[in-house]
Amino acid sequence: MIRYWMEKPWVQYLSLFTLVAGMVYYWGFVFEFGYKFDWSVLFVTNETYGEHMGLLLFKGLQVTIEITLISSAIALSLGTAFGLMRVSTFKPAYLFSTACVEFFRNTPLLVQLFFWYFALPLALPEDIREWLFAHNFEFWSATLGLSIYTASFMAEVIRAGLQSIPRGLLEAAYSSGLTYVQVLWKIILPVAFRAIIPPLGSEFLNNMKNSSLAMVVGVSELVWTMQNVESLTFKGFEASTASSVIYLSLSLVISAVLNAVNLRLRISPDGRVSMPERILGLFLDPLALGIRVLTRPVRRHMRKRQRERRLGGASYSAGRAALNRTVALCWRGVVFALKALFVGAMGYLVYRIGVGLYDYNWEVIGNSLPLLLIWRFPHGNPNELFWGLGGLSYSVLMAVIAISVSFFIGIVVGLGRTSKNVLFRIPSLIYIEVIRGNPLIMVIFWIYFFIPILTGAYLDVFWSATLALTIFTGAYLAEIVRSGIENLPAGQFEAALSTGLGYWQTMRKIILPQALKQMIPAIVGQFIAIFKDTSLAYVIGVLELTFVAQGLDNRLMVYSFEIYTTVAFLYFVCCYTMSVYANRLERRLSPDAARLQM
Repeated sequence: MIRYWMEKPWVQYLSLFTLVAGMVYYWGFVFEFGYKFDWSVLFVTNETYGEHMGLLLFKGLQVTIEITLISSAIALSLGTAFGLMRVSTFKPAYLFSTACVEFFRNTPLLVQLFFWYFALPLALPEDIREWLFAHNFEFWSATLGLSIYTASFMAEVIRAGLQSIPRGLLEAAYSSGLTYVQVLWKIILPVAFRAIIPPLGSEFLNNMKNSSLAMVVGVSELVWTMQNVESLTFKGFEASTASSVIYLSLSLVISAVLNAVNLRLRISPDGRVSMPERILGLFLDPLALGIRVLTRPVRRHMRKRQRERRLGGASYSAGRAALNRTVALCWRGVVFALKALFVGAMGYLVYRIGVGLYDYNWEVIGNSLPLLLIWRFPHGNPNELFWGLGGLSYSVLMAVIAISVSFFIGIVVGLGRTSKNVLFRIPSLIYIEVIRGNPLIMVIFWIYFFIPILTGAYLDVFWSATLALTIFTGAYLAEIVRSGIENLPAGQFEAALSTGLGYWQTMRKIILPQALKQMIPAIVGQFIAIFKDTSLAYVIGVLELTFVAQGLDNRLMVYSFEIYTTVAFLYFVCCYTMSVYANRLERRLSPDAARLQM
């Protein structure tokens, strides 16, 4: 009887409305928070400091947008260059790009920002160091670090797009007489970028959310401004909520723009124009028209030159043939010189790295390594968690707990996301979009500030960070579960239901076992991501690897290079090992790798 009525859409919506109304009534009129809410602090000028806190948050948003736009442009350029080198037959370029991509992908962004801001200036002459700090070095070090980090992920997306191009297309382009640069500019990149817009758009969105980490080097972006508002007004709940709404709105706007771009540039358009496309066209069409008008004289001149060149090339002469051979030889010489210069630069870079490693104070690294690995375990104070455990072991423990618990959250929410019942689908969708639309650092602040207010209970910083990581990872795993389930043929569901199995039996015995097999590589990849993200627990004082490294650096003062390169190496070894395992697992579980034996 209940099942019959719950299949009615109006009953589902009514149940959902009743549930929401009950929550609003309980949290709004019954529960005693022990906290006096004052939302007016965001809308009026503070009399004590003479600052309008709402405008202060929007100034932080402006800095966030500036960092996002600049770093996105740099990351796209670097990512394209690295992606091209990753498919190059020139081995030095391939090895260099592979080393850069793997290193920056497998070390946390927070550690990289600390390196660029604290360690790199120590390797520069004093006059250059003073000049940098006098010219907004905090902003540019954060922007550069974010650009390189994002470029390492974009490079893999672009490489995949380049390798997806049919070989026949390349052969046809070369057979038509086009040069390498012409083939690249007119054939390869346009086709590849149209195919990779969705994953590339995800990297742009992640780049915006990762800009929140610029706060750790003193950049007054949105999260830094949020903390400033909290310190001035002691209203952390209101400031965090406002910042979360701003981040979520910005994420939705970026997603809508990228989706419109994807629809506008899709390879196989269906003739229909969506509303996001129309809105995007209102901005892009006048811009495109202006560019065409301004560049029309140049284009006409280039077409005239091409016609003259074709007409001139119709008549053969010995002098022209000799000139063509000379130009070809000169071009080969230029290419050879550039390759030799690149090899020389790489050799010099390797030499400088070797000299730097030789000059390291290895005694400092040796003395610091036990602290970086286990902190004071097992000789910690009685009031410390896990007998004084910290450092890398703490990071691993946080990641293991988060991925283990969030796995079950991801399965439940993922099933709810694919359900036809709106009572399960809408709450699952809201949970996924709200969490994925905000940076992890904001989720950490939610747990740290909101749990004491909502429950009156105080959580240790370790459990606050671990709970935040669990909630954050659960949203991403839910999307992995959803994609794994939807990737299965519809016939699997129909065949299971036709045998008399119920919904839960179908999911438990038929669907999930097949979907999980496809999801294992993505789950391992998510574990790598969450292991790197444990470094963000630094912001609330958890004794994980990055926090311990920062404490050692503050104590030793002059050995930032040794400390942060050691931390980066530890993260890299762990993450790269897991990524190699994930790649092997993906190849082994790939249907293309399976062989039929009879």
